[in-house]
Amino acid sequence: MLDSGAVRAHFPSLQRQENGRPVIYFDNPAGTQVPVETSRGYLWYLENANANEGGLFHTSRTTDRVIAEARAAMADFLDAASPEEIVFGANMTTLAFHLAHGIGRTLQPGDRIVTTRLEHDANVSPWLALCERGIAVDFIDIDTDDMTLDMESAASVIRRGTRLVAAGYASNAFGTINDVRRLGEIAHAAGALFFVDAVHYGPHGPISVRDIGADLLAVSPYKFFGPHLGVLYGRSDVLASIPVDHVRPAGDTPPHSWETGTQSHEALKALLGALSYLESLGEGEDRRTRLRSAMTRIKSHERVLAERLIGGLAAIPGVRIYGISAPGRFGERVPTVSITMTGLMPAEVAARLGERAIYTWNGNHYAVEPMRRLGVPETLRIGLVHYNTPEEIDRFLDALREIVG
Repeated sequence: MLDSGAVRAHFPSLQRQENGRPVIYFDNPAGTQVPVETSRGYLWYLENANANEGGLFHTSRTTDRVIAEARAAMADFLDAASPEEIVFGANMTTLAFHLAHGIGRTLQPGDRIVTTRLEHDANVSPWLALCERGIAVDFIDIDTDDMTLDMESAASVIRRGTRLVAAGYASNAFGTINDVRRLGEIAHAAGALFFVDAVHYGPHGPISVRDIGADLLAVSPYKFFGPHLGVLYGRSDVLASIPVDHVRPAGDTPPHSWETGTQSHEALKALLGALSYLESLGEGEDRRTRLRSAMTRIKSHERVLAERLIGGLAAIPGVRIYGISAPGRFGERVPTVSITMTGLMPAEVAARLGERAIYTWNGNHYAVEPMRRLGVPETLRIGLVHYNTPEEIDRFLDALREIVG
């Protein structure tokens, strides 16, 4: 287990109180709190290096270094072969539409894209937008008993004519960790590219794009203690093969050809701060090793938190847990849990928890396809990360028992 006191000391917002009660942040799947290293990065850049890139003067050269350092650090975080395989953008959704538009220019009517019924809509709508060009979009189904992918059907869905398989690493609504390595193997056997939406998995465990065989992968730093940014990894030859719109001075070489307009340089410096914080939790001789060590420790730490949360929820009458809940299977999920309560709407419960300074989300969580497949319009979502504590879980469970009566 991580030292919770030492971890939480990095996060000023965790000291907030409302009406004399410490705030509990269980709204993390929509964006985590940030350590001082992140906010200091913003301030340092704006005060010391606020200039555009490519100039022959000090602040511009400093900006060039910040961009290069951020690419190198994200390559280490994702275990990419080169910093030049890292593309920055406004957010994952914008990058996904950019990617879909580019890939769409290489496809012909009758070509197929496969995604899953477990996805965030940012990994569905960009592909559905290509249907107007005659591209077919098929779905790998899910088992609604535990909200896992029907892997037995994957090979039959991913067949001849499939050009891209797009799958999430972990469900942002139900916490399921998908077997992305196996999906990548099936995709490549069919001659398809493999794109992974790793946004929700990002704060919960180590990612190696090479180990899982991802040709393309997206994450959002604001989900792992960083700034509002999107990051796209693409294998060098894959990025070069996809035609993307850009201004002529950007040139035709990735990653620059993929980045439309001036980036948020202050956010890139803040990203370096967030990765520096994560690196401090790990061990090893180099940054890549320390980051992987840190994320492995976080994954183990969060498994203990998930056991406490799910065990407590299971003991409350009238609460239904969606997704993996068997104690022996907690390694197959991240600590994001969706529930409903008999006789109470999720919005009502979220509001009453909010009055108690406990932050949770209600709604479909942009997980349109799985919610439709499940036949449930909305859930209450509790999302833990490594800075949450057993004591916070107990306080939440006590409050939920009081609310559901």
